[in-house]
This record gives sequence, C-alpha cells and structure tokens, in this order.
Amino acid sequence: MPSRKKTAMFASAFLACVCSFAMICVALATQHWMSSEVRFSGTSASVTVSLTYGLFSGTCAQFVDAGLQVSERTFQVADNLNNTSAKSTTTAIIVILVLSLLSSLLSSGFTCTNAVSNPYQTFLGPTGVYTWNSLCGILILLAMILFPVNVEENTLSIELARGCFSSVQTHIRSVHTYGYSYWIMLLIIFLNIASIVIIYFYHHARYSKKKEQERPIENAPKDVILF
Repeated sequence: MPSRKKTAMFASAFLACVCSFAMICVALATQHWMSSEVRFSGTSASVTVSLTYGLFSGTCAQFVDAGLQVSERTFQVADNLNNTSAKSTTTAIIVILVLSLLSSLLSSGFTCTNAVSNPYQTFLGPTGVYTWNSLCGILILLAMILFPVNVEENTLSIELARGCFSSVQTHIRSVHTYGYSYWIMLLIIFLNIASIVIIYFYHHARYSKKKEQERPIENAPKDVILF
C-alpha cells in the first residue's frame, strides 16, 4: 500500500487532472470562443454582423448603420464555411481537443492508480503521469495557437458572417474579442503543469531519501565503522 504522503500527493494531482478534463469538455461544448463585429459596405448603408461562436455552433445578428437589428439567427460553423482552409483548421482544432481530452483522461487514470497502489517502476508510475500531462498541455497550447491563426489568416469570422447573411458585400473591418471558452484553455495548461509539479516534488523527495539511505559506508562516522 502507498504511504499517506504519496496518496495525498497523487490525489491532489488526480484532482488537477479531473479539473483539466472537465475544462476541456467545457471548451468543446460552449460557443463563447470568439465574439466578432464584422462591418461590410451595403448597397445603401453599411452593415455590421455581430457573431458569437465556438467550434460547432454560434449566433449571428445583422445591424444597419443606425444600430437597428435586422435579424438574428443561430448557425452551425461547418455549414457556414466555404473556405476549405478555415474548415480544415477548425476540424483540426476539434481533433486536437479530443486527443487532449483522451490524454487528460489517461492522466487521471494514472494518477488515481498511483494514489492507491505502487506501480513505481513501470510506465504506470510517474513517467506515465508526466507523459500524458505533458501531451495534454502541448495539445491545448497547439489549439490555442491554431484558433487565432484561423481567425486572422483564414478570416474565419468574415466567412461565418457571409454564411449567415449572403447579401453583405465588401468587408470593411473586423473587431475580435476572445471569449471564456478560449481563455479557459490557459487554465487547462496551468492544471497540467500543477499536476506535473506535484508529482515531481514527490518523485524528487523520494529519490533524495533513497540516495540518503544508499550512502557509501565511507561517508559513515568513523566510530560506526570501527564498531
């Protein structure tokens, strides 16, 4: 059976992993990744399309110059995208987040296993925890990089606005605000780092204690050697 210290440390890491898993689910499920105000020139007046969307769905509303709301509707991101590059990048982000979800789940399983048993010399030990937490953090960071690239380089918001209202004409300017569904991924990265740090401190303390117990006999006091 593991010591109480080990159980407490790995239980803390397990809690961080579970929170990370839950946060990834929230990021995937919610549609507050981006809020955009996209302005177009119209035949008689300028039109602003207001968008709030996530990876799967969103809402859009059209406003004329005077601020009068003409219409509001919900949309599916995949259905509104004609830009192949934007659609491919969105799909890639979803796949990356699903993989990070799997990594987080495995990390939770590994930390739970270590909290109740001692698979120390195998991949189920700290090595596995380090691996899955690191992989999860890297995947989340990659998703955080790809999404702004999709918005800026592949004009994701403009494409979605055109998909909502096909009558809009020349794009004038856009204003983007990243929502909590996007920034929550920073918390996921911090949770993965916290889990790694907790296990590292336990691993380091255990290693130091083991080395202390294995000191060569020449380092022992002389009276002990003579005895």
